[in-house]
Amino acid sequence: MSPTYSNPRFQWICPAQQARSQQTLERLLDSAEALIADKGFHDVTVADIAARAGFSVGAVYARFHDKNGVLHCLQDRFVKEAYLTTDVVFDPDRWEGASITEIVSELIVFLVEIHRERCGVLRELMVGTRSEPPMIERKEGLVAHVSERLCALLLPRAARISHEDPVAAVGFGLRLVLGTLEQAILFGEGGVFGIPASDDKLAAELARAFLAYLGVDERLGAAA
Repeated sequence: MSPTYSNPRFQWICPAQQARSQQTLERLLDSAEALIADKGFHDVTVADIAARAGFSVGAVYARFHDKNGVLHCLQDRFVKEAYLTTDVVFDPDRWEGASITEIVSELIVFLVEIHRERCGVLRELMVGTRSEPPMIERKEGLVAHVSERLCALLLPRAARISHEDPVAAVGFGLRLVLGTLEQAILFGEGGVFGIPASDDKLAAELARAFLAYLGVDERLGAAA
C-alpha cells in the first residue's frame, strides 16, 4: 500500500501486481530496499535479501545476475513508479484554478517527503548513477519527463513568469531543487552550508528560490 503524504494532490502511485512471479520479485525488492535503508548497499548480502523476503538464495539468483542487478532493478522500479506518479499528479484537472505558487510549493513539499521516505535507496541509486551508464540514462529520462509535465502545467500560466525562457527556467529550477535535496537529505547535509535543518523550512526555502528564479511575484497570490 502506498504511504499517505501531506497533500492529497500528491500521492506516490505503485502499479498493481497480479502475477505470482511479479509478487515474488516485489517482495525481494522490498527486502533489498529495507536492508539498504538500514545499513547501506555494500553491507547487504544476497543471503540477507533472501532471508528477509522469506526465500532461498537461489530464488534471488533466479531473478538477478548478482547483487548489483538488484540495484538496477530497484532503480527500474522506482523510475516506473515515478513516471506513473508524475503523469497522474500533473493532470491539469487536479490543478484547475491553482496558482504557480501553489503548484511549485506543493510539488516541493512532496519531493522532500519522497526523498526522506526513500532516502536509503535513493542515496545508493545516486552513487550508482555516477558510474553506470544505464542508470544514468534512466535517471536523466525521468528528470526530463518530470520537467516536461511540470512545464505543461506551468506554461498556461506563463504570463505570470517573467523569466525570458520559461521552459529552460522550469528545467533548470527543477535541477536546482533536486540537487539541493540530494545534498540535504540523501547525504545528510541539512543544517550545514546554509541548508535549512528542518524539512518544512527546506521545502519553503526551495519553493521561494524556484519561484524567484522563474520570476513569479508571490504577492500576486492566487492569480499567479
